Amino acid sequence: MQLGAIFINQVVFNIELPKADSEVIPGVPWGAMEAFPTPAYWAYQVYARRLTGDRVNYKLGTTLKEEVGACLLGGHGIPANVGLAAFQHVKERGAFGNQPPAEESLLEWLKDPLAIDSRQVRYRFAKQKARYLYAALQKLSAEHPPLGSGKALRDWLLAIPGIGYKTASWVARNWLDADDVAILDIHILRAGLLGNFFESNLTVERHYLELEEQFIRFSKGLGVRASELDALMWLEMMSSPDTVHSIMGMGYRKPVSIPRRRAKKSKTNSSQLPLIG
Repeated sequence: MQLGAIFINQVVFNIELPKADSEVIPGVPWGAMEAFPTPAYWAYQVYARRLTGDRVNYKLGTTLKEEVGACLLGGHGIPANVGLAAFQHVKERGAFGNQPPAEESLLEWLKDPLAIDSRQVRYRFAKQKARYLYAALQKLSAEHPPLGSGKALRDWLLAIPGIGYKTASWVARNWLDADDVAILDIHILRAGLLGNFFESNLTVERHYLELEEQFIRFSKGLGVRASELDALMWLEMMSSPDTVHSIMGMGYRKPVSIPRRRAKKSKTNSSQLPLIG
């Protein structure tokens, strides 16, 4: 067994994980707990965040309309702070009320300059995103989305123009805290390749559901929630680009040992708005 310790104030919590050469799932060894980014490393980090109360907070809206709007206005090609600013801008103008605004109004609001860090920024793809957001709000106002599972909500959202598997899964995971979907972007794909739990011949664009199945099977093998693992994995991979690129350059099976740190309780949770960036 591998034994890890989590220090919280004057209390020490011990975590036991299987031996490094034991398999999480067939063909995937646990690896060393202190080596980034092995399966054992991810399991340890999930448990550490649970104990310290530093779990990633990924919900963005207070209603499903807001959640869809936030995810639609963020995502690929949109910096996190710009997507969040655009979401707050249209929210303040009543975009997510009972009566959906006209597409023209959404476009006008998205064309407004956004004040970010003492400078004026223009939102990209305003016309396209206004059309997508209008269609989403119309559907959400006219129909009752299925909320029984993440996959049910995800499949319902896929009918909205501009929403693909990543965005729909993002909304479903955030809103329902769902573990039956996964948000697969470049950061999660790299983690799966480095950890050897994704097949290297699959791509997110063409094999989303196959990769999602592999991710969920891996999370079950670790004994952690898929939603929790997805959020943590994304945050750490996104925050360590130099290390990730260095490992990718060495080859997929060369984890890097890192010093063990004392866990400290965080006052705030990390936000996952810039996911799928």
